[in-house]
Amino acid sequence: MLSLGGLLELTLAGREPREKVQWTTDGAKLRWLGEGALEVTPATGLDAGLDLVLSAGVHGCEIIPIELLDRLVQAIGSGEICPRVRLLLLFCNAPAMRQGVRLIGRDLNRLFCGAHEDDSSEEARRASQLEALVTGFFHDPGRRRWHYDLHSAMRASKLPQFAVCPWVAGREVSEESLQRLQRAAVDAVLLQEKPSSTFSAHTAIRHGAEAFTLEVAEAPGGVWPDCLGEFLQAAQCWIEATEPSQKRPVRPLMKFRLAREIIKRSEQFVLRLPAGIDNFTPVSPGTLLAEDGDEVRWVVEELGARILFPMASVAIGERAGLIVVPLN
Repeated sequence: MLSLGGLLELTLAGREPREKVQWTTDGAKLRWLGEGALEVTPATGLDAGLDLVLSAGVHGCEIIPIELLDRLVQAIGSGEICPRVRLLLLFCNAPAMRQGVRLIGRDLNRLFCGAHEDDSSEEARRASQLEALVTGFFHDPGRRRWHYDLHSAMRASKLPQFAVCPWVAGREVSEESLQRLQRAAVDAVLLQEKPSSTFSAHTAIRHGAEAFTLEVAEAPGGVWPDCLGEFLQAAQCWIEATEPSQKRPVRPLMKFRLAREIIKRSEQFVLRLPAGIDNFTPVSPGTLLAEDGDEVRWVVEELGARILFPMASVAIGERAGLIVVPLN
């Protein structure tokens, strides 16, 4: 395997490779761009006209998406996958990855779309670097652009794999991109209806990419569910510009919209939910979800509501959970 196929190892060790440029046996060019960043250019005559960004490790403790991306990078470096699209492969938050923690200072995934501009933190500097890498990569306006930012919700889910589609003014998510999610074993998509400052929102808004934050399934006890294997197969098809061979019926894709955000306003904030509650657990009207001091109570009002990303240990002013409802 080419040494650049060990991008994760280089990133965790904080080392620069001796060779910054290497070629696979199929003629694809691998170029190291900096910490955690690898550009792949297909061999002459094999380019299908797609620019694809795959990123992971925005939160350093999310091991499964990091391992998924590492498997794809290694497969490219060993010649197992022959790229027919241009690729930008990113391990985003090396300091947090080295410590195996979600974050060290600021939440990197809240610092895009201009949110880092008046921030002097290391995470703000990295957000700026990642934006610059993406800008350099998406230099040709005549090519298709996709971005999948891989995450793990770090808890079980009633719908094991789901995607979050960032809001872009005047744009609707295409049916083709939703079908692509289905073929990657994604069970649900949350369609946002207001701006956000995530990495996928940046590439969608600034570069017009079909971009998603993709929450991949957990692997309890180290046992990978079938859907993770299905995602890897789908990702290989994206990279090789081939159509997937469907061996099983495509699962239906459920659509949700955000009804309300639960915002932590003080250190008195308390979630009134079981600690291990699954994502997408239905919550009935009248259910008390959280309290913040004596006057603020979050009570379910919506029919068909489900809870998503409940987490009390966030910074004041950040969301501690989402109430989502089916999109009719």
